[in-house]
Amino acid sequence: MKLFGTDGIRGQAGVAPLEPATVARIGAALVRSLRDGASPHRFVIGRDTRESGEWIEQELARGLTSGGATVVSAGVVPTPAIAYLARTEGFDAGLVISASHNPYQDNGIKVFGGAGVKLTEKLEASVELLVADPSWQVGPAPGVIDRHELSGHYLEHLAAILDDAGSLAGVPIVVDCANGATAAMAPAFLSSLGFKVRPIGISPDGRNINLDCGSTHLAGLAREVVATGAGLGIAFDGDGDRALFVDAAGETVDGDAVLLMAALQMKKEGRLPGDVVVATVMSNLGLEMALRDRGISLVRTAVGDKYVMEEMVKRGCALGGEQSGHIIFADHLFTGDGLATALNVLRIMVQSGRQLADLAGELLTYPQVLVNVRVKQRSDYRQVPAIATIIERVERGLAGHGRLLIRYSGTEPLLRIMLEGKDQAEIRGWADDIAAVVKEQLA
Repeated sequence: MKLFGTDGIRGQAGVAPLEPATVARIGAALVRSLRDGASPHRFVIGRDTRESGEWIEQELARGLTSGGATVVSAGVVPTPAIAYLARTEGFDAGLVISASHNPYQDNGIKVFGGAGVKLTEKLEASVELLVADPSWQVGPAPGVIDRHELSGHYLEHLAAILDDAGSLAGVPIVVDCANGATAAMAPAFLSSLGFKVRPIGISPDGRNINLDCGSTHLAGLAREVVATGAGLGIAFDGDGDRALFVDAAGETVDGDAVLLMAALQMKKEGRLPGDVVVATVMSNLGLEMALRDRGISLVRTAVGDKYVMEEMVKRGCALGGEQSGHIIFADHLFTGDGLATALNVLRIMVQSGRQLADLAGELLTYPQVLVNVRVKQRSDYRQVPAIATIIERVERGLAGHGRLLIRYSGTEPLLRIMLEGKDQAEIRGWADDIAAVVKEQLA
């Protein structure tokens, strides 16, 4: 049974594997998998604002306590808060009940080990095998949860990034909390640092998380920033592990722009080991070129912040992330953190005295074309002579000033063809050429 994707377990709440019996079984399997001579004693759980979160938490606790574990609930908190608490408060693991930027009908389970990092694929496979093993059952357990207010520890840690608004004090900032996990925390916290915060997306009702708001729907934030004359806007996603921005003119500032401005600031401060940044294959070629021009190398990984984290750990890197706004600052946490990202951007603005649009303007994005082709099966397309030939021809044409990325969708029967280059018409033609051959051979 395949449970884990690139960001934990995810699916429709109430439907396998996120129906009560399997959720409890996942909890019990986690205890068994993390056992190292003795049973892990303490788990901390957090959740976002989805209506299904409470019963999933209860079922997880039932499975965990059946294996002898103690469960502490931090309530509704951002995902990175649980990663931080797992690392610093003596827990053996942290669990987050969330489907991130998905609609309310979905939910999921993210798992962090005691070091505050996501489970390895080896441990994920162990959990999957145990859940599928019919030789054992979840034993009787009350599923007792101790409830504690723990978010203060996380916020104290965040304040070390930027402890006051400095020159931005009094500058209006619009903050969109996506009706999610940051709604009860982010506006008050930023206000306490001296920022003039106008919050939106702070009225969760269990069903409106990410609904036309947050980091996946920036239009409302942009309108509010422009209408109120704010200096910038910050948008979190449902579980608070990513942040995107809009400048004073309402223009989007994505994760690539954040990576560039953070890398330049960190290099200036001597905090960028090896002058290396880690990003995924989806980051724009313009980021790679901009970093290279400033003596910084970009290392790419597969899509998913866990792959970025693994590469950062392997190389000893301090900065990595995704275009979508998952940014990892290793001196803070080895997972994406929307609030930490926001504070780092604000810190760069304070220290440089520059506006967000000016900082983001250093990234010149290359035109990008994405074409999806529906296929019958996921064969190795490079072994198909006609496809291999057209790919080779396009790669020769792109050499030195463009990029071709072809990959299968993780959730649909689609082959995704993405090209970047200086000439929009040229790369559009090449993308269509490849798509035509793929349709002939695989559709």
